[in-house]
Amino acid sequence: MLKISLITVTYNSERTLRDTFESVLAQSYSKLEYIVIDGNSTDNTLDIIKEYEPLFRGNMKWISEKDEGIYHAMNKGIKLASGYIVGILNSDDIFFDKTVLTNIANAFRDKNIDAVYANLEFVKANDLNTVIRTWKGCQYPLCGFKYGWHPAHPTFFVKKIIYDKYGDFDTSFNISADFELMLRFIQKYQISTYYLDKTIVKMRMGGESTSSLSKIIEGNKNVLRAFKKNKIPVSIFYPIYRLAPKVYNIIKGKLKLI
Repeated sequence: MLKISLITVTYNSERTLRDTFESVLAQSYSKLEYIVIDGNSTDNTLDIIKEYEPLFRGNMKWISEKDEGIYHAMNKGIKLASGYIVGILNSDDIFFDKTVLTNIANAFRDKNIDAVYANLEFVKANDLNTVIRTWKGCQYPLCGFKYGWHPAHPTFFVKKIIYDKYGDFDTSFNISADFELMLRFIQKYQISTYYLDKTIVKMRMGGESTSSLSKIIEGNKNVLRAFKKNKIPVSIFYPIYRLAPKVYNIIKGKLKLI
């Protein structure tokens, strides 16, 4: 079995962390290293981590210390990871069902690829069963970054050796460092990918990059900067291209075509 290192970054996550932990505990895949990186939470997050640690039967490791933001914390987790595959599950997200990690491991084993990504559901923050919209993936290069598409980062699992070879999150991007990393891996360095056409993560609405109009604008600026940093040409109309898939998925969701 291929070992999976799963990373969860927490900071004052007491309201949602139990849901995240329960969804990880429910996984049918057993060869798991679970890494929790806490940023010196001041609520009950640490108590919840300590409560759940024994339930992982030695497969959880965690640290709690001040960090320089979410991407810096993710980089800490990546450095600690000893698995063949690395994935990241946010502290307010949950896995769709108990087969997620099994399906991910099977894809890596059967397809001989560097990374796997899949579909994601955006759900109401206070009701995980109410779907707002679905992020539907597509096989690269049929879909391409320059057309506004990119994998949903919470569904992105990649070989640890790829991080070792091509680097981790660029923390100069306070928003959209996940986009820059995937752009660098997939388009610049042309790692091999596989699109798993299954929903694997439920993501509560209200992420950092979509929490306000100013954040959306800042996110788009960072995305354009990511293209420039990696010396990849991009159209001036890219922000429109980037919005189009989201609108398309929203319309499909409302028409119940997904």
